[in-house]
Amino acid sequence: MGIGQARGAGRGRAVLLALLVTFLWSTSWIFIKWGLADIPPLAFAGLRYATAFVLLAPILWVRRAELRALRSGDWILVVALGVVLYALTQGSQFLALANLDATTLSLCLSMTVVLVALIGSATHKEAPRPLQWIGVAVAAAGAAVYFLSSWSTSGTPWGFAFAALAVAANAAAALLGRQVNRRRLASPLVVTAASMGVGAALLLGAGWVIEGVPELSARSWGTICWLGLVNTALAFTLWSWTQQVLTAVESSVINNTMLIQVAFLAWAFLGETQGPIEIVGLAAVAFGTFLVQWRRQDQSAGRGPLSDTRGTPPTSAPPARQTRGWGTTGRGFLRPPRSPRRARRDPRVRRGPDRA
Repeated sequence: MGIGQARGAGRGRAVLLALLVTFLWSTSWIFIKWGLADIPPLAFAGLRYATAFVLLAPILWVRRAELRALRSGDWILVVALGVVLYALTQGSQFLALANLDATTLSLCLSMTVVLVALIGSATHKEAPRPLQWIGVAVAAAGAAVYFLSSWSTSGTPWGFAFAALAVAANAAAALLGRQVNRRRLASPLVVTAASMGVGAALLLGAGWVIEGVPELSARSWGTICWLGLVNTALAFTLWSWTQQVLTAVESSVINNTMLIQVAFLAWAFLGETQGPIEIVGLAAVAFGTFLVQWRRQDQSAGRGPLSDTRGTPPTSAPPARQTRGWGTTGRGFLRPPRSPRRARRDPRVRRGPDRA
């Protein structure tokens, strides 16, 4: 097999794995809707991400050098990301799912990229291109078509209020994730695991104060463990690997299939029916949000921490910044600096001019 064939086979595997990950994330909506019948929303979200954090914790130990390289300002960003991306976004998402259809909330969260584009335009930090404005218009029209035809049957006012909070928090998390990416804090899995631990702790604390300690059945624990192990820890790890192979456009296309996948799974397992008009609206939102996310390949390098929240831009593994004498390996992970003694022995290291 030639080099080109090997690369093609590797890209094919990455596409299949990315599709598998989006399918796992789409099934999360079904498991959450089932679990909410017995588990309070905040406790459910906290237990899911606490389980995933425990499973991802060994990554923090293996790559503890990256954590030690973080400055106090970096830690503030990581903690803020945990508060916004997990405590606020996921907490409000679980609360919304208790009061909304899964398809309706999935569509709402798809509009995150539209909100991010509008914020970038309003702040003059990122002016959307004409193609992105077309995407905003198409997505907005699709959402209007969907909601005008199913507003009375989609959910409760509280559900839409929590959905609005989830979209706002998700957009804030996307903007915050860009700052994390620009500063090259660490590899995405390290940032994800650390911020997830912060968010899980806050969700568990809020759940204990507001909802009390839940009594969980064996079935509830099975749902929590499956979501934490397979749909979060394993899925995040697989997605991180695919982002080293796929381009941003390819990831956006695959990520946008989640809206259709959630709608199909909700129809098959939750009995949520969609008429022809709603299906047209969903397709328009999926296509419009893809246009908003479109980037040329040279503009797409480096994206933020991992997330399975619908509407969050797909992520890749940006190279870690060089910090305090640390270099980077070929895969973008931090590498400890060579000691002077080792550097003298290493013929690959050139010695600079001696200083007096």
